[in-house]
Amino acid sequence: MLFAYATSGYAAKLEDVLKRGYLIVGTGSTNAPWGFLGANGQLQGFDIDIARIIAKGLFNDPNKVQFVQQSSDARIPNLLTDKVDLTCQGMTVTAQRAQQVDFTIPYYREGVALLLLANSKYKQVDDMKAAGTSLRVAVLQNVYAEQLVHQALPKATVAQYDSVDLMYQALNSGRADAVATDQSSARWLMVQTPGHYRSPDYAWSPQSYSCAIKRGDQEWENYLNTALHEAMTGVDFGDYATAYKKWFGVSLPSPAIGFPVEYK
Repeated sequence: MLFAYATSGYAAKLEDVLKRGYLIVGTGSTNAPWGFLGANGQLQGFDIDIARIIAKGLFNDPNKVQFVQQSSDARIPNLLTDKVDLTCQGMTVTAQRAQQVDFTIPYYREGVALLLLANSKYKQVDDMKAAGTSLRVAVLQNVYAEQLVHQALPKATVAQYDSVDLMYQALNSGRADAVATDQSSARWLMVQTPGHYRSPDYAWSPQSYSCAIKRGDQEWENYLNTALHEAMTGVDFGDYATAYKKWFGVSLPSPAIGFPVEYK
């Protein structure tokens, strides 16, 4: 009896979504390039495309998804109260959060990167390290901000700003030599303003981004993992690679044919 109840519970979400005929996804609307409102007022971004890849797997139609715009502090509550089927919102996987929700396999690995003006005299991280305290790095204000920058540039002079806009203005005006920011944001800005910025081939402080679901539904989690896995390594790789190129400006190499890449 207990086993039957558990099995039924595990199957509930996948069956409910299929019967409903569309997917409900919680996401953000103010965080480019992950989820934000475009000029036409419609949601767009990498998280939006990830949700559409999942919807395509469920219904053979990427448009069969309803988005719930939510703040970052609503990501877990909306799952726990069944307002959304899953959350895809640039959500960092942590051991503490995993006590509240279940996570899918990661679909992106975030990190901190350095953004410079295209004509900067600094070419690579070694040049920046050699500059010592004369290197000025702008970063978003945070209790750990200075420590974070010094992990990569131990002697740099760190200037903290209380908004992202001010941080980038410092770089554009010459008050900062570089900005320490999310690698995804650095890539997005280079896509948006070709030739204006560049970023050394270096990043640190890795974080896994995954979709989150309500705990305890193993069949639903298995399905989502399969959909994401095949988007990154298999039959739906084209959709994932197209989105990745659009938002991050990077052309991904096609997974090697033959021995599965995940076992190398």
